Amino acid sequence: MIRPRVIPALLLRGQGLVKTVKFKEPKYLGDPINIVRIFNDKEVDELVLLDITATPEKRGPQFDLLKNIAGEAFIPLAYGGGIRSMDDVKKLLSIGIEKLIMNTSAMETPSLVREVADHAGSQAAVVSMDVKKGFLGKYEVFTHCGQKKTGLDPVKHAVEMEKMGAGEIIINSIDRDGTMQGYDVELVRKVADSVQVPVVACGGAGNLSHVSEVIKQGHASAAAAGSIFVFQGPLRGVLISYPTPKELKEFI
Repeated sequence: MIRPRVIPALLLRGQGLVKTVKFKEPKYLGDPINIVRIFNDKEVDELVLLDITATPEKRGPQFDLLKNIAGEAFIPLAYGGGIRSMDDVKKLLSIGIEKLIMNTSAMETPSLVREVADHAGSQAAVVSMDVKKGFLGKYEVFTHCGQKKTGLDPVKHAVEMEKMGAGEIIINSIDRDGTMQGYDVELVRKVADSVQVPVVACGGAGNLSHVSEVIKQGHASAAAAGSIFVFQGPLRGVLISYPTPKELKEFI
């Protein structure tokens, strides 16, 4: 049996990597190439790289920087942030990005998801959604890095994106982001049970037990996380880490 993937999710802000809490308070982690090299050595399953300022700044991907990062990554690399057209997609694929993550663009131009799937295969067309739970317990999808309400239910959005050709769905809980208090298992399960494609849980991991929980109880196909792979101790000192194969086998 193939073990579910455990994926470091890195946030690109300008030329450096940061980690946020509930999409706010970005803490600088370091140079992306140095951190990617460390994850290379640790043989992580996959890397997710998200440019969190591309859409708010109304710009496209930083192709030169991404080319340098991809040139150092000897592991599968997924990228999201500012992808608006097939020109962007083709450039990213040409420099070594294997998966294209669409968030705001998937909402505003859903046909782009189909175009990516037709061009590069459904496995390359990934839709990410940032979700927040309202006061009445209703989940809502946000765009523009969690800044803009859509009024859309995440389950409905996931189903539509699967129809458009998305081969994978990433569910990122805004409420849990960076808290290290555990994933929103209920949210992940609702989405995972509504689609046939793999669902990646993101937001809230504080330890490997949380990862195991969201996979087993949330029916996630994979778990992405940031804080547990970049921080150490209660003061959140920066230390890049990743579980050993033995640790992963024990929990997952």
